[in-house]
Amino acid sequence: MQISSSAIPQPIVPGANAGNAAAVDGTSLGLNGENAATATPVTPTPTSAAPLRRGLSNWDQPLQGDISSAQQALDFLEQSAAQLRNLKTDLSARLANRQRTDGTLEARVRQFSNSWRSRSSASGGTLDAQLNFSAKGSTTTFTVRGMNFSNLRSGAREVLAMSVGGGQNVRSVVLEPGLSDEQITQRFNEALAPTGVRAQISDDGQLEFSTSEAQWAQVRDTIAVQGGGIRFASGQLNRVKAEAEAPQVDPDTWQTNDSDAIRATLTQVLQALSKVEQSISSVRQALAQVAARVQNAAPATTKSGMDQVAQAFVTTTKQPGYKSLLSLTSALAGISRERVLSLLSLRQ
Repeated sequence: MQISSSAIPQPIVPGANAGNAAAVDGTSLGLNGENAATATPVTPTPTSAAPLRRGLSNWDQPLQGDISSAQQALDFLEQSAAQLRNLKTDLSARLANRQRTDGTLEARVRQFSNSWRSRSSASGGTLDAQLNFSAKGSTTTFTVRGMNFSNLRSGAREVLAMSVGGGQNVRSVVLEPGLSDEQITQRFNEALAPTGVRAQISDDGQLEFSTSEAQWAQVRDTIAVQGGGIRFASGQLNRVKAEAEAPQVDPDTWQTNDSDAIRATLTQVLQALSKVEQSISSVRQALAQVAARVQNAAPATTKSGMDQVAQAFVTTTKQPGYKSLLSLTSALAGISRERVLSLLSLRQ
């Protein structure tokens, strides 16, 4: 509540006139102490009630991002699953000679292939080529020719100079006898982390690397190594071949030229559909986990805060004197019909 400069609070003088004060200005009470009040009523300036907002936007922006990215990935996967089911039906019909060669089957294959090429953008960059979902962004896993544990463990001490992205961005990795697979991985990881490349041990115990899918093309075309002539050639930096892990779904290889090709394509379509459905289940699980975080966190935060406010208000209003009066007038000031309706709507 705002008080104009002309409305100067006057102290209440104890005596007969003290009870004539028709209203108490809560602002004056707050500024000048418990014994201060306006001598005349102060009418609050009419203001429209601020809209009450609820939901994720008020308390957890990252959750909104997680939900949005999961939903985008789910939409793409469900659309892909529907296309694969239609394609499975058409392939089966062609094999059973129930469908004429009118180009429909070939068109469906092209349609799915074109749609699948947009996987990264259509899923918001959350689905990688292995159909793994990550709200933080998709990655590409790859191997580098000559960089396997058996080769890296053998030989004398050697310093490898590695460049990713070209230019003068050269990182050093020291290899020496007796290093374990974990130690080798850690040294590569520490050296390459600033370039956006991570080293890791694969499920089958091999050394592999990963980078963001958006950066993969640059990494693939620029990664170079210089050794000391033990494991890698000395002299200058030499380009090494980096190969990405094979994608789970590769429609560009599907053919419909003859019966054998159609059978092979049908097998691949069934495998692709199974993998897409597994990914759908995984994304739905991630979405459910985010929803559970929303449901568990939001009510607890709101209820705890409101309980504290309510308890403090009750305690204060039970005390005689101006503190009690101040609490009541402050609570009532500015309340409008619209605000009451907004508050009541939160209970629905």
